[in-house]
Amino acid sequence: MGASRDNKSFDDNFRRLFRPLCIYALHYVGDLDAAEDIVQECFISLLAKGPGEVADIPSYLRAAVRNRATDHLRRVRPDRLDPESADGIISDDEAMSDSYGEAAIWEALERLPEKRRQIFIMSRRDGMSHEEIASELGISVRTVKNQMSLALSALGRKKFSKFVSIFF
Repeated sequence: MGASRDNKSFDDNFRRLFRPLCIYALHYVGDLDAAEDIVQECFISLLAKGPGEVADIPSYLRAAVRNRATDHLRRVRPDRLDPESADGIISDDEAMSDSYGEAAIWEALERLPEKRRQIFIMSRRDGMSHEEIASELGISVRTVKNQMSLALSALGRKKFSKFVSIFF
């Protein structure tokens, strides 16, 4: 029974923290594959520690990801180190808080119907006009406008406005 509860706790933490931690690592290393590898290594390290060894799992993982990201930067991307910072890397608090917001955007985007998500990304990330999107997708401009309005409503115009402008 204890092992099952420990596995459930690990799974819950993995589902809840993996994406924000990947984005957090991405702020440091600038490479999605490296960021995912770093976070996976940290979860493996956590799993190896065994149940009860770590009292505050989110704090442990945050510190582990930061340390591994720093090590990664020193090895492969010393140009990304910040000489103004005491330890040479970007602001940790800002990177972490932005990571949760960006993870929330990705989760909200994934809940959108496929065509609506595609239209939103074409508009915001690719900078395409409604007319260009309509032409590319073979739909009316009115449909593009309606889908964008629905996407913005679903994403919560005010809730995500800071992150949507940064992200896209």
